[in-house]
Amino acid sequence: MTRAEVGRWGERRARRLLEEAGLAILDANWRATEGEIDLVAADGDTIVFVEVKTRRTDQFGPPVDSLTREKRRRLQRVALAYLQAHGRLDAAWRIDVVSIEGDPRRPDARLEHLVDAVDADDGAAR
Repeated sequence: MTRAEVGRWGERRARRLLEEAGLAILDANWRATEGEIDLVAADGDTIVFVEVKTRRTDQFGPPVDSLTREKRRRLQRVALAYLQAHGRLDAAWRIDVVSIEGDPRRPDARLEHLVDAVDADDGAAR
């Protein structure tokens, strides 16, 4: 299984997890010149930008560890671009991370939904 296939599997698992938690998926793989957001959802009146991090093993640490400071800042820029493109700059919003660790060929993947995982002030993971 290629890295791209593992990534798509992770995004499908994340989507299911979020929908089961009551979030409505608004968009997937939304692109702008600033980058891409894996999933955009609504949690009530809050727009939720979701970064999905998937790893097959914990050999290099948990998936969320790959979320560098620059990646967090880019996520913030893409989120603002999305809000601007959709005329929603006044909306409440946050950036969540869904961390997935496991092999797509096995049913025992570990999923974790980190709510409001990126601090809007400095781009730091919480």
